[in-house]
Amino acid sequence: MHVTPAGTGSGARGAPIHDAQARKATRAVFIAFAGAGFAFASWASRIPQVRAELRVTPGELGLILLCGAVGSGTATPLSGLVVGRLGEARAVMVMSLIAAAGLSTIAVGYSHVVTVATGLFFFGFGSGAWDVAMNVQGAAVERRLDRTIMSRFHASWSLGTVAGAGAGAAMVALRVPVTAHLLTVALIVAIAVPLATRRFLPAGPVQQRETAARPDRSRGRDQLAAWTEPRTLIIGLFVLCMAFSEGTGNDWLSLSVIDGYHVAAFVGDLVFAVFLTAMTAGRWFGPGFIDRYGRVRVLRASAAIALAGLLLIDFGIVLPVAAAGAVLMGLGTALGFPVGMSAAADDPQYAASRVSTTASLGYFAFLAGPPCIGFLADHVGVLHALSAAAVLITAAFFLCPATAPPLAASLSPGQ
Repeated sequence: MHVTPAGTGSGARGAPIHDAQARKATRAVFIAFAGAGFAFASWASRIPQVRAELRVTPGELGLILLCGAVGSGTATPLSGLVVGRLGEARAVMVMSLIAAAGLSTIAVGYSHVVTVATGLFFFGFGSGAWDVAMNVQGAAVERRLDRTIMSRFHASWSLGTVAGAGAGAAMVALRVPVTAHLLTVALIVAIAVPLATRRFLPAGPVQQRETAARPDRSRGRDQLAAWTEPRTLIIGLFVLCMAFSEGTGNDWLSLSVIDGYHVAAFVGDLVFAVFLTAMTAGRWFGPGFIDRYGRVRVLRASAAIALAGLLLIDFGIVLPVAAAGAVLMGLGTALGFPVGMSAAADDPQYAASRVSTTASLGYFAFLAGPPCIGFLADHVGVLHALSAAAVLITAAFFLCPATAPPLAASLSPGQ
């Protein structure tokens, strides 16, 4: 007997495929992802003003920003327990409210370091667990629809960031105070996301009985067991490799083009925009290829495309070649993180703990990536420092088979 992953068989929660409830849940998950991206980019758009108000050095600002990463890093490993206890809908609702509260704290106290650091911790904590919970629900929707859609949910996160960044730029141009801007964003998130969770898919009858029959200690053991499962760990390593490459593009691509090709700052920003556009397009159109050719083939092709793009950026000599490399790198890295989440959630009974574990490993790349590339850049320059991501992309190519849909017998924790 096979567990039915997304795109390979009948719906997993016992309801008719393509029914109205599934369509409503799909829209709700889109809202949850877009809301998370909108909140993140809205905060990021006001970092320069917050830094000016705090009067801190770049190094001190980095330590303050680390508080958000610490909050997220604390929440993500625990989120499997949270989702197992509350369910995806209530977990997203509660954690989005915590994130909104953190953003509100920053908004009203952005002239004080301790207040901003505290707000960032809670913003990161809420966002981290919110992310895992909505990925678990997104995987449930995939199973219900019987087609790959997870990467489109992640594309909606990207669209949310575009909307948040655009609105933030407008707020800065119009000289809207940080407090008014971020409080408005927090209010939007606190209303829209909890309302959307009301249309999430409920747990199926079998899953409800299994959850009710398992005490909290059993759910805790499931979470710990996920850290010892070979398949889950390999998927996590795959996600880590692809997330490192994605994060490298997000953090360093613009600067590497500016320094390496000696162009104006706006040109580097345009190349970065090309990268983001290609990534969003890859996440939106990629599911059709996965449904047709399977996860492993598409992910291997993605890794090869990302590697080719990275090499073109590094050794392209002229700017148009580097821009073409940015397109390929964006397309190639687009599917790694979302498809890894889908693979970790193949078995709905243990999806929360496995997605939590996989996400924890993936987010480690976002934490470790910037300082690693920065250290190399001090010695070989920013452009050539990107080559570090090439090593991990190559590793991801060989780790792809772990994402294949497994046999049911191999899906129990500890086996």
